[in-house]
Amino acid sequence: METMEGKVWKFRDSIDTDVIIAGRYLRTFSPDDLASHVMEAEDPEFADKVQKGDIIVAGWNFGCGSSREQAPVALKHAGVSAIVAKSFARIFYRNAINVGLPVIIADVEAQEGDVLRINLENGLIQNITTGKNFQIQPFKDFMLEILADGGLVKHYLKEKEAGSTQ
Repeated sequence: METMEGKVWKFRDSIDTDVIIAGRYLRTFSPDDLASHVMEAEDPEFADKVQKGDIIVAGWNFGCGSSREQAPVALKHAGVSAIVAKSFARIFYRNAINVGLPVIIADVEAQEGDVLRINLENGLIQNITTGKNFQIQPFKDFMLEILADGGLVKHYLKEKEAGSTQ
């Protein structure tokens, strides 16, 4: 997986899945429709302002609440390339990886608007704006493969196809 670089959007502790995508929008299966309402409860203009490649930096317990897979889907389709938080709700973490959205447990010093560069393979987060570096646990190869393939289902289908051609 290549290095990610993007502008920081800063969020508080305990951002729950209802804040990420409100229940009233769960009637749609369109990732684009979900993305158009992402983080509306926290910042009504977020979906209009976020750009492809941007990175969320948050506090503790990001993604708590219900187990809806639409929350990481909405973030990914809005353009968020990664989420860095001090901790994640376990089911949100799993759902994010399953849809191909990198989630990184780390305590980084970053302000909204800073630019971060993240390399999951070597375990380095660089705050380009401030010049500070943060070492994280490098992702294991199988996790990098799942993320590079766009999520667990796409990874499985790629592996299945590769197995049938041998």
